Amino acid sequence: MNLHEYLSVAPEIAEAIAQGKPVVALESTILSHGMPYPENVEFAHKVEKIVREEGAIPATTAIIGGKLKVGLNDEELLTMCKAENVGKVSRRDVAVYLATGQTGATTVATTMIIASLAGIRFFATGGIGGVHRGAEKTMDISADLQELANTPVCVVCAGAKSILDLGLTLEYLETYGVPVLGLRTDELPAFYCRTSGYKLDYNCQDEQTVAKIMKTKWDVGLKGGAVVGNPIPEQYAMDPDYMNGIIEKAVAQANAEHIHGKAITPFLLAHIKDMTGGSSFAANLELAYNNARACSKIACAYAKL
Repeated sequence: MNLHEYLSVAPEIAEAIAQGKPVVALESTILSHGMPYPENVEFAHKVEKIVREEGAIPATTAIIGGKLKVGLNDEELLTMCKAENVGKVSRRDVAVYLATGQTGATTVATTMIIASLAGIRFFATGGIGGVHRGAEKTMDISADLQELANTPVCVVCAGAKSILDLGLTLEYLETYGVPVLGLRTDELPAFYCRTSGYKLDYNCQDEQTVAKIMKTKWDVGLKGGAVVGNPIPEQYAMDPDYMNGIIEKAVAQANAEHIHGKAITPFLLAHIKDMTGGSSFAANLELAYNNARACSKIACAYAKL
């Protein structure tokens, strides 16, 4: 495997990894496809600042100029936030983007791949992809789930995006042996909402417990990662019944317009933002900040084990 040709790790991050210091991977799809400029630049800087405040090193990922980037400089960050030709890259797209030199934003799956290649074990994101509503007919299941089964990265998130079928997403993760750990919660968080009605088997009361579980999993040679469900802070959480009604309307609109594949998630999130008067967008920011904080604490605890 000729990684040197394709993997570009920022010096600060490479040094931290070599010394066993805590590093937290961050995705870039939220920057290029999840919010407008210049809010996305402000968001990126704030997330990285939160990671540093908690004692870890942030590693924002992207595909630029035929390289898997781990850590972006200011110019590269602006490219991800401003350029109009940035693609959304999952596992199937990685080789195409590298070979053709296209610029790509990293999804959960691709961030996990890049993090693992670089030697990073922890990754903070908003919410993972999963099994879409109606997947029994469409077979629309995010590649994120297979990545969680196979790639040794712990993903801290506010559950799966609530536009998905959360019950089927949990079933899929169970089938493929992916632990889903609640962080101070008995239920899978539902992105904008603290609760989903779906009980979890494991409620970890602190970040140290999560770190110990992950170390044990990897020490005994079990492949794959884990999902850590970290609920959105109460003051920013949205009402589940209200949000379910909004989501059902957005899904119906997507079906009416025959939106599917890569386009479905950005379409639904944009419609939900409009229908909630922007409050869902504000919640999205806060849950992402909260996940960066929790993930950094877990990474720091892991580094001490």
